[in-house]
Amino acid sequence: MKPITFISSLMRWCACALLCAANLASAAEVDAPTETVELIEVQELVSQAVQITRDVAMQTGQAVEAGVASWYGRAFHGRRTASGERFDMNELTAAHKTLPLGTVVQVRNPINGKTVDVKINDRGPFAKDRIIDLSYRAAVMLGIVKTGKQPVEVQRR
Repeated sequence: MKPITFISSLMRWCACALLCAANLASAAEVDAPTETVELIEVQELVSQAVQITRDVAMQTGQAVEAGVASWYGRAFHGRRTASGERFDMNELTAAHKTLPLGTVVQVRNPINGKTVDVKINDRGPFAKDRIIDLSYRAAVMLGIVKTGKQPVEVQRR
């Protein structure tokens, strides 16, 4: 199996497992101790998958970052970004903590396989568990607007 195919399959499985865990956590019939143990197990699996993704990426020379994406829109529309340009929620842009401004990355939703190329024009996200903040349009194209955040793979172009 090709490394990238393996990564995609693994991330798709982990993302599904994470969503299932979230559904378990919100189910009223589940006891709190069982719910917590299952959620911790799923979080450990996701952590292992992220580490495997990084290891394979290093071995193949392809920089792939896996984690959770969120999106931002109307509240920031028209404000200046870190790059100096005005944020347009209808453009394909994103915020990343460390990538150089102006870098183009491909963001992939491992659950539905949709991808989008976005330009990094801002800094963030500032939430601890996230790796990238997408513009509203990018989130729509990836199918993550309703959930608000979603596991993704980010690859530099």
